[in-house]
Amino acid sequence: MPTTAAPLVAAPDLISELADGPAGTGGRPVVLDVRWRLVPPPKGRKPRRRPDPVGEPDFDAGHVPGAVFLDIDTDLAGPPGPAGRHPLPDPDDLQTTLRRAGIDAATSVVVHDGVGAGDGMAAARAWWVLRWAGLAPERVRVLDGGFDAWTTAGGPTSTESGGARTPGEIAITAGAMPVLTADAAVDVADRGVLLDARAPERFRGETEPIDPVAGHVPGAANLPAGSLLDGDGRWRAPEELAEALRPVVGEAGPVGAYCGSGVSAAMLVLAAEIAGVRPPEDPVALYVGSWSNWCATKRPVATGA
Repeated sequence: MPTTAAPLVAAPDLISELADGPAGTGGRPVVLDVRWRLVPPPKGRKPRRRPDPVGEPDFDAGHVPGAVFLDIDTDLAGPPGPAGRHPLPDPDDLQTTLRRAGIDAATSVVVHDGVGAGDGMAAARAWWVLRWAGLAPERVRVLDGGFDAWTTAGGPTSTESGGARTPGEIAITAGAMPVLTADAAVDVADRGVLLDARAPERFRGETEPIDPVAGHVPGAANLPAGSLLDGDGRWRAPEELAEALRPVVGEAGPVGAYCGSGVSAAMLVLAAEIAGVRPPEDPVALYVGSWSNWCATKRPVATGA
């Protein structure tokens, strides 16, 4: 019986699922390793694609046997620009990537990051992208606590690539999760609740380490994504998440989430589903371009709490 709330999977449960062979073989779940860390560009330089994925060295040093590495910056997002630092990926490119990972129409997928440096945000974004691509809610899970939880639970690791993987035949249906534009974010802030997942000091405009302008979208409320995890990097219990979310999400009408570039805000979308505050068929909408897009369009900026 699962020991965590959907769409999470606990490390001991995943270890059991993979006990008879590597991930992605023999009907076992495909495991996508999306370890990543937010590395701001040098001061004064515009964001651009990095030549080398920042999480790949961690993957090469040891990963879940049979796992496939995907890069948040290049595999699960489009090129940075006015649309944001992590805009939506091109559907055809994403389909090719997922097929290369061995994903079929009925494949179960588990995504994970390392948690430590990434705070769970990369796994949440990967989960969201797969759901946006049309994978059914029951087919996409997040490893609670990430790779750290896997190793702590005694999960085996490998440094092998896994060899040639039989390509999958997944046909994605882009647009299965609600997406906000900048104009739609304004409307949500006016008629419902627009949540900002960034750290409080970034929300208040006291500091901005990445984007050219500090502050937040007028009318937004701050709910830092980091507050959704416990001290071990695992998701807080569903009832705790519900307690944090219901006062702002409950009967608010339309609800949206944003952050710096649409990565950590995916944690708010995921948290609402874990908590049962929003069902899979009515998720919180994600402003994918987030603050990086808002700045690029030179829109009004609010500061303070």
